[in-house]
Amino acid sequence: MRAQFRRAWGFCAAGVLASGLALAGIGQASAATAPSVLKIGTLYASSGSFAVASEGQYHGLEYWAKTVNKSGGVFVKAFDKKIPVKIVAYDDQSSTATATTLYNQLITQDHVNLLVADFGSVLTSVAIPLAAEHHMLLIDPTGSGANFFTKKTDYLADVSIPASTVWPLPLGHFLLDHKIKRVAVIYDSNDFDASQAETLKATLKKGGVTPVYYHGVPTSESNYTVLLHTIAAHRPDAVIEFGYPPNDIAFLHTLAGSGLHFKMTFTIFPGQLLALMTKNVGAKTLAYTYTYPTPPLVSFAKTTYGPNTATFVKEFTAATHNAPNFLDAAGYNTGLIMQDMLGTAPKFTQLAFHQALMDMSGKTTTVLGQFKINANGAQLGELLPVAQLVPAGKTNKIVVVYPQDKATGKPVYPAPHH
Repeated sequence: MRAQFRRAWGFCAAGVLASGLALAGIGQASAATAPSVLKIGTLYASSGSFAVASEGQYHGLEYWAKTVNKSGGVFVKAFDKKIPVKIVAYDDQSSTATATTLYNQLITQDHVNLLVADFGSVLTSVAIPLAAEHHMLLIDPTGSGANFFTKKTDYLADVSIPASTVWPLPLGHFLLDHKIKRVAVIYDSNDFDASQAETLKATLKKGGVTPVYYHGVPTSESNYTVLLHTIAAHRPDAVIEFGYPPNDIAFLHTLAGSGLHFKMTFTIFPGQLLALMTKNVGAKTLAYTYTYPTPPLVSFAKTTYGPNTATFVKEFTAATHNAPNFLDAAGYNTGLIMQDMLGTAPKFTQLAFHQALMDMSGKTTTVLGQFKINANGAQLGELLPVAQLVPAGKTNKIVVVYPQDKATGKPVYPAPHH
């Protein structure tokens, strides 16, 4: 189904390019007349280590575009009319080198009106300097690395995921509140994971706890056997692994077969891609582990813009015959934020778009929760709680255990042996 969507939209994108629409420069400057179509440029990865997450995000953006086009397109305040959306998309194959070339092509040759980054910090990292150089606002769905947001900018907005520096705050406070003092942290040496490790270490330190083990590994790491036995020698009560999906899968597989057991084990991606993780490591291996739960695993009943989480899940599933995961929701939410932005920006310029996002900040709640960005483009809303995966029949259910105001249950200690 997703491959069919991609092929179909690839043809649409090719049609846009072939038609040679005279929109050169419209992304950068105000236009006297409305464009006949609103070109949104983005990348996806059909292969490589980011493919599953990237295609989910892209699929969600496609779904949004199809939905708005059914009603004539998005309302653009600057022209006081609805304009149909066309997605111009290329496959970067999870390569930053390829992505650099393709982002540049979207800006300088396709002259897209809006630029949307591919999934995650690695593939977003190369788009940020290009967008700034060409004075394009980069709409960033899921690139949350801390080093993206170190200075004020008009050309970056993280719209569908919190900046990774704030992700572990609830996790750190959960460990402190539950008096878990022997903590081991293993993390990928990329900005997304390393910044989380640093935040967790700093949060624990403020509470008087120093990790008994703290170690970075390459993002390509797939063999955790020696690492896990080294961790076990430090006798931790909690083992926190910060990685991407392939790392989480390898780590959990190795743990399940090692004979080792810890009071608490935490990984990132079961909370974003639960079906994928369950398929790859099994429900039994995931049982009693912890994660950051994301929509639609956690739900928002009240929104100020767009459907609530339950309605989104129902409509997306009906339209695509697939239940949405977080990345689907993130791609869809990216479309919603752009739609709201275009509906409020008084001018059709990149700076006006950015100002519209700043004006929306703190006042907008969508399918993913509160939209709130700072002057550096970092998303500070949508804080991720802590959840435990608890057996329910042949699968696991998400039980939010922290913070208290979001909790749906209490953590189970000690977790049984798998």
